Amino acid sequence: MFPIPTELVTLLGTSLIGGIMKLFAMSQEAKRKERLYALQALNTRFAHIEKARKHRDIGFQWTRRVIALLAVLSVIVLPKVVAIWMPDLPVFVGYPEIEEGFMFFTSDVEKIRWVELRGLTLTPLDTHLLSAIIGLYFGGSLAGHNKL
Repeated sequence: MFPIPTELVTLLGTSLIGGIMKLFAMSQEAKRKERLYALQALNTRFAHIEKARKHRDIGFQWTRRVIALLAVLSVIVLPKVVAIWMPDLPVFVGYPEIEEGFMFFTSDVEKIRWVELRGLTLTPLDTHLLSAIIGLYFGGSLAGHNKL
């Protein structure tokens, strides 16, 4: 067998280790640049958000108030007032029900079941919708006045 000179083993070993270290350094530099660009994009995003928060337009605020009030009046209040003035008028409420499939051959299907009610009704849809509208309205107002 031909013996490999130690100088050649040292040359190949150090070249291989040097190449691996160079690749590792390049990888770390790429990760550093990626984090730097992500931070710059995040700072730009926060600057736009802060600019939007500081925007004070009275017309926009009144438009948002009118939309919230009209939604509450038309979806929550109007059906209740009509049910009080005309108690014989039917109110139909739909809610989802799961219809189970046949073993593993068919999957479960969600179907809407409609129920006729009479008089003044308070459905889960009313409470969910009202809480969503109030949460969005007041949450937006709180976020607008928050000093970070």
